[in-house]
Amino acid sequence: MAVRLDDMDRKILSQLQEDASQSLDEIARKVGSSKTPVWNRIRKMKELGVIGRQTVLLDPDSLGLEACFFVLIRTSEHEASWQQAFLKTLRERPEVLEAHRLAGDIDYILKVRVKNARAYDQFYQALISEVKIYNVTALLSMEEIKSTTLLPL
Repeated sequence: MAVRLDDMDRKILSQLQEDASQSLDEIARKVGSSKTPVWNRIRKMKELGVIGRQTVLLDPDSLGLEACFFVLIRTSEHEASWQQAFLKTLRERPEVLEAHRLAGDIDYILKVRVKNARAYDQFYQALISEVKIYNVTALLSMEEIKSTTLLPL
């Protein structure tokens, strides 16, 4: 269920999405308010779950993780036990940045970040050794055109 936000909430969220390391004073100045009301709004949005954990964004290329694969998975298994094992496996693999269950011919899509094709193959071999998968198609991203964590407000 969506939380009701007013314009001030949206301004604060925009500032936090852009740079959560800003001081409360900076955010208040940029949104045209004072520190205490901004802090109260941030605290309330945290309590409501609008604002989750705060983290930093790392540059994968700087860390040697230059290969991004989108992995399409089809399965012939649809039992709850298989799904639990599959999801547990995905959650335990740090290479899996995102995993989505899909409607249509493909059951799951994964975003996997690794050093190179050899590292992807190691990931793939580990994955298929842990859970039964009918078909896997890996697509190597040649160029990242857009990647953002900023949600439209």
